[in-house]
Amino acid sequence: MEKLSAPIFNSRVKNDTVTRSEKWLGYLLGPAGALLLNAVLATYLNVFYTDVLNLTPLWNGLFLAIFPIISKIIDAITNIIMGQIIDRTKTKQGKARPWLLLSAFLLPVTGILLFTVPNADDLVKVIWVMVSYNLFYSFAYTIFNMSHGLMVPLSTRDSTARGSLSVFNQITAIMMSGILVALIFPMLIMPAIGADKSKWIFLMSVLSILALPLTLLEYYFTKERITEEVASAGEQEKRPFLEQMKSLFTDKYMLLIYGYFLVTTIGTTIKNLGLVYYCNYVLGTYNDGVTQTLVSVIGGIPMGIGIFAVWPLAKKFGKRKVTMVGCTLISVGSLICWLFPTDMVIVLIGQFIKNMGGLPGSYVFMALFADCLDHMEWKSDLRMDGTAMSIYNIIAVAMVGIMTGVFNGLLHGAGYLAPITAGSVSEAASVIAANGWTAQAALESLKPAADGVLTVAMQQSANVNWVISFAFVGLEVFTSIVAFVLLFFLTVEKHLPKEQAEIRARHEKAGV
Repeated sequence: MEKLSAPIFNSRVKNDTVTRSEKWLGYLLGPAGALLLNAVLATYLNVFYTDVLNLTPLWNGLFLAIFPIISKIIDAITNIIMGQIIDRTKTKQGKARPWLLLSAFLLPVTGILLFTVPNADDLVKVIWVMVSYNLFYSFAYTIFNMSHGLMVPLSTRDSTARGSLSVFNQITAIMMSGILVALIFPMLIMPAIGADKSKWIFLMSVLSILALPLTLLEYYFTKERITEEVASAGEQEKRPFLEQMKSLFTDKYMLLIYGYFLVTTIGTTIKNLGLVYYCNYVLGTYNDGVTQTLVSVIGGIPMGIGIFAVWPLAKKFGKRKVTMVGCTLISVGSLICWLFPTDMVIVLIGQFIKNMGGLPGSYVFMALFADCLDHMEWKSDLRMDGTAMSIYNIIAVAMVGIMTGVFNGLLHGAGYLAPITAGSVSEAASVIAANGWTAQAALESLKPAADGVLTVAMQQSANVNWVISFAFVGLEVFTSIVAFVLLFFLTVEKHLPKEQAEIRARHEKAGV
């Protein structure tokens, strides 16, 4: 890392204040490649495992229920290690940005490995899936996500500029998941690739490679001003890991922000997992190219509006208060959908309300998290960005693993039937009859792909459809209520200006 002092590695941002190019290139465009790849994986990797590799029945349903949980235990450990590494990294480029540079090259390789599972016996498939999954999530994406996540908190002490950067960052995340993944994929891409493994490999290879140049853009157009400020104030006291953890978990604001993130992540993860299945079996038909697009368009319109509305409202009323209002809307919208899960019009209305509520949490959360980090610095006289972000990431990745395992376990327990592929209608009819299944649509009405492969989805039982409906529209009724209660006590903004002034005074006294 010491070699990063060479001019070729220098940030292209020279100003002491946040610049326009920094916002647009470093925070809006730069993260797009990695976030697009992650958004696609969050929605479709489990579909690849269940529908393309047909791993749902493996080990009597235990493999897809247990392996994500075990993998996330590994991921949690690597997040803690990465947090400590970042806090101990000292280079001219900062302590987090250098790891962005490394992740730019790791993401494409590990992303491709996720989908190049060999056509071999079950044991080989299991080993490949587990190794590739952990290479991506526990190694490459952990390095990216930790360093990327710290760019807003380390960018500036200016709360207004920091909030603006948080909005730009989230615009990218929402565009990737709310427009490309939620609109383009179900309408055009998924009907074209179906359950054809070779097409999945080609698509995901392209998306993985795209992450390289864009992540390099994020590296070159970001700047760690707070790291530079702290470094100018002199060497900080090094504190043992356990002491840092004690400081984090005895601070009420950090506990509240972590608790809020935990419950909202549980709800969001289960919702994301259930989206494709809900549109394929409960509200519409398999890869019909319409249902998921409608749900995403109507539900996603508020996210576009929020680009212009949410930050002015947050500045006027406070980040916490507007997020509390958002939690209320999420709960109401989810309840509307849950009561009428098969009625397209009512579901679209509920999704619109629900996504209106999701605006504040989506756009200003990282600015609120940065406020808590400043409070911790005021309280302990120590920046613990890497350690604090490692806990944040552990929550994110652990819940993805645990909730994926829970969701897959519920699907298997309810009797989920994966689609089949066949070379002809007669072949498909023979397989369906032999197993006593019922096709979701008349076989004669199905159109094969350009290469002649026919993908046939099965009718699901009432139990399967209930599980899917609860996952997509039911759970967030309850998680949003809990999040509202936690935010009620998160009053960190109240004393922040005074605490930031005292931090600056300490640094000035140290000779900045």
